[in-house]
Amino acid sequence: MSNNLKINIRSKIVIGYLLILLCLGAFLWIVSDRISSLQQEADFIEKHDIEVHNLTHEIEKDLLEMETGQRGYVITGDETYLEPFNQALSSWQIKYNKLYQLVSESSEQANHLENIKENIQEWITNAGQPAVQLKQLGQDEEALHFFINDPGQQAMNSIHELFLSFRDTERELTTSRIDDMKDSNTQLLSLMYALWAGAALITICAALIISKSIVRPISQVTDIISDIVKGGNMSQRIHVRSNDEVRQLADTTNELLAQVGRQNWAKDHISIMSTLLQSSDRVETAVQFFIHKLALIMKLPYGAVFINRNGSELVKAAAFADPDGEPWNKVRDRFLPGEGLVGQCMLEQRMIILDDIPPNYVRIESGLGDAEPTTLLLAPVMFEGQVLGVIELAKFKPFDELEIQLLEQLNQQLGVTLNSIRSKMEIQQLYHESQTLNEELQSQTEELQTQTEELQAHSVEMHLLNERLGAQKEAALIAASELENYAKELEKSSKYKSQFLANMSHELRTPLNSMLILSQILSENKQGNLTEEEQHYASVIHNSGSELLNLINDILDLSKVEAGKMQIEMDLVNLTELPELMEGYFSKSAESKNLEFEIEMAEDLPDMMYSDGMRLHQILRNLLSNAIKFTESGSVKLSVKKMNSIVTSDFIISGEVIAFSVEDTGIGIAAEHLQPIFEAFQQGEETTARRFGGTGLGLSISLHLAKLLGGYITVESEEGSGSLFVLYLPLVTEYGGSESLFVLPEVAAAASHTSLSDIRIEEYELDELSQLEHKTVLIVDDDIRNVYGLTNALEKLQMTVHTAQNGYECLEVLNKQSSINAVLLDLVMPEMDGIETMKRIRENSEWSNLPIIVMSSNAMRDKDQFLADGANGYIHKPVHIHEVIVALQKWVGN
Repeated sequence: MSNNLKINIRSKIVIGYLLILLCLGAFLWIVSDRISSLQQEADFIEKHDIEVHNLTHEIEKDLLEMETGQRGYVITGDETYLEPFNQALSSWQIKYNKLYQLVSESSEQANHLENIKENIQEWITNAGQPAVQLKQLGQDEEALHFFINDPGQQAMNSIHELFLSFRDTERELTTSRIDDMKDSNTQLLSLMYALWAGAALITICAALIISKSIVRPISQVTDIISDIVKGGNMSQRIHVRSNDEVRQLADTTNELLAQVGRQNWAKDHISIMSTLLQSSDRVETAVQFFIHKLALIMKLPYGAVFINRNGSELVKAAAFADPDGEPWNKVRDRFLPGEGLVGQCMLEQRMIILDDIPPNYVRIESGLGDAEPTTLLLAPVMFEGQVLGVIELAKFKPFDELEIQLLEQLNQQLGVTLNSIRSKMEIQQLYHESQTLNEELQSQTEELQTQTEELQAHSVEMHLLNERLGAQKEAALIAASELENYAKELEKSSKYKSQFLANMSHELRTPLNSMLILSQILSENKQGNLTEEEQHYASVIHNSGSELLNLINDILDLSKVEAGKMQIEMDLVNLTELPELMEGYFSKSAESKNLEFEIEMAEDLPDMMYSDGMRLHQILRNLLSNAIKFTESGSVKLSVKKMNSIVTSDFIISGEVIAFSVEDTGIGIAAEHLQPIFEAFQQGEETTARRFGGTGLGLSISLHLAKLLGGYITVESEEGSGSLFVLYLPLVTEYGGSESLFVLPEVAAAASHTSLSDIRIEEYELDELSQLEHKTVLIVDDDIRNVYGLTNALEKLQMTVHTAQNGYECLEVLNKQSSINAVLLDLVMPEMDGIETMKRIRENSEWSNLPIIVMSSNAMRDKDQFLADGANGYIHKPVHIHEVIVALQKWVGN
């Protein structure tokens, strides 16, 4: 293999495999050809021999048909026997010709067939047809005589013997062909073994040759490297004749050895220089040793060292082959910073290299003559960013890279040495000064001794004071513990009070309901049987009840916020600081879970906005911490953008809006759990709390904070596909401190305790009230006072009223009375309450469209919950009669 031809290791391996594939291809081609030949022989035996035997039997069958038909016709005279005779007579010749074509290659078999043909024709001519013709001519005696003598019997026997001989010969031919095919199979098997052995031999040879061409050069490289490692002879080089990757490895290793050799050369000189400099205790001695040793290392014809004197002047301190005193020498011994190349090198603090020095710049003299250098190098001597000196070198040829690197390292050593010498000199000076100070301190120490004794006395007093403070601290801890217990008791009592208020709301509203209904009926005086003073008394009772209702609502509202009222401090918030703050909070936690954390700020965002920065950051931290906690893989993204006013069924924000979106690829939230997650202590499914932990208060607190800031929080999520929480806040750039920033329908409704009973409803026209006449309503309430008041009012409208005191009685009445048009249903009842009663009614298909109007005094339950449970309408207790009329007019009127 020629050294100029580059065949890499991959090509060698590919060539080996290609050779193996070629051998396998030839092997398969030969074997396939032999198998094809054997298959053709087998097909010939299957088709040819079997068909020959079948045709032989068919011809014999035709002879038998002719003989049987002839005998039957001659004996019986029935012409039906002639049908098989005639068919066989016409078909045996065709079969004979086909059989003859199949065996024509065998002369012996062809002769047999010709003899058979002659005997068949002889039988037909001399025996078969004559007997039939005699019978047809009515010559029965001659036919019978002819039949008894049977002149064709001998021909028929000859035919059977010839067919027997023909079949025996054909069997022998078939056996011979099968034996030949077996021999071919044996030869094929031997050929396969031979080809396999040849392919294996070629494969082994190719593998040995290729592996040898790869392993031998690698072994040479590893042996030489091992020798270098053991012997430490870095001058030894690797020589490989192959032109492949191993050759490249050897060349690269040689380059590495050369580089290591150069580095070792530099390290040796650095070590020698370090030892030499450490023996110097004066600056002049150190720089003189340095320049002389450097000249020997780099074979320099000229060199000089300038030392920085107090940062204001560079002074020549040492030189090698200095041409000082020569008439042409105009070099100065002192330079200011920035003056000449020496001063410029100090000022710029970098190495300066000049090639092609002009003539007569500097000359190098020896005993044999003089010459001009071609390259000039100036390098600063530095320590911790301070220039301690400048080195100037001249050479007859350019400085190579290794020399420059060596010079940089030697300069560092020289800088360390010069700084060390100066430090030693300063230390010596300080030592002398310290001795003087020690004498002064000795006298001061005696004075301090006296003061120390006085301080010890004060220390005893302080110890006693600390003991008293410790006792006071212990008492304070006991008091704090008692205060904590008091706080717990207060919290418990607060809970009891909240529960009491919630329970009392029903107990207070129930009698108040009857009072308001009856007092309203009396004040309207539709019967005209009351005096004006009595009507006034009824109005006073009704108004007092309404005021009592408002008072109850105020108490309930107070119980809702009794746990604490958050104060909102509106101030300027810097939105540009938001990415950095959030990155600081969550980048590490996201990185620990291998999550991609991204913050995207829209370009049109203002730098500042009015809001409560602390509460805003608290909301974003809650949302982002939840996103990271519930995300196992993927990303978490915070996006901030500006939008126009937001108007939805849940909230309204007019003007410009800032939307803070937190999107993750976490576990997501099921649709049925989207709304409950904003409730306290709710966290989706119970398995979520067990798996991820947490109290479930974060989102509830965030939603309340968002509302206090004038905004709202929405959520979009699918289980298993992540979640998107969006915080909407009004963009306020000028804030006066008194103007409301937002309008929430639900907040606006809750802000006032004005119920429908306080809204003045105009008197109905007679035709409107007539729509309720003859309608049937079922009142379900366990309080007989409510039932009495409602029954009295509705019967005056010509309505039919049925009553029930619990859910069971309600269902019983509905089963009996099919004409009921609506149900007025109380929720708190014995045996079966209103919620269960509604479920039972809605389960019955006959009552699925029956209007149900709920009457409740539970202020802690939302109207939407009643509607979700199956109610059509909702009336808050105490019930105002006009509210009942409005509801019935809507659901029962025409």
